[in-house]
Amino acid sequence: MLETTPATVGARDTHRRTYTIGELARRYEVTPRTIRFYEQEGLLEPERRGQTRIYHDKDRVRLKLTLRGKRLGFSLAEIREVIHLYDHAPDGDERQLRRMLDILDEKRAALTRQRQDIQALQRELDDVEARCRDSLAALSRQRASS
Repeated sequence: MLETTPATVGARDTHRRTYTIGELARRYEVTPRTIRFYEQEGLLEPERRGQTRIYHDKDRVRLKLTLRGKRLGFSLAEIREVIHLYDHAPDGDERQLRRMLDILDEKRAALTRQRQDIQALQRELDDVEARCRDSLAALSRQRASS
């Protein structure tokens, strides 16, 4: 359902695009339950008209950022912190960007550690595999000579 809501901005009227929960769910390929969960977690703040939730562009952008943050491995607390910095701080843009950089550095460091752990595990697997193959070859030689 496409709905526009008139809003007064200064002396002129403008129309803001709004969305239903179903529209956002389809657009971002998530369930309405996921959207309601993000609302419960304070990441989205739809307008309420009775039982109906009305999502504005701000909510759409927040949902998009939340989903992107989740793909990048951000926790909901980290996503909430970044959104809160933008919404509530006078220098929100700068603080938000600096915090994003900090979180990205943390994520990159964690990925580097994970990559090193994976490489060490692969070396260990290679070693165990080589020993197993050597043992199998020795068993085959013993059977052949018996």
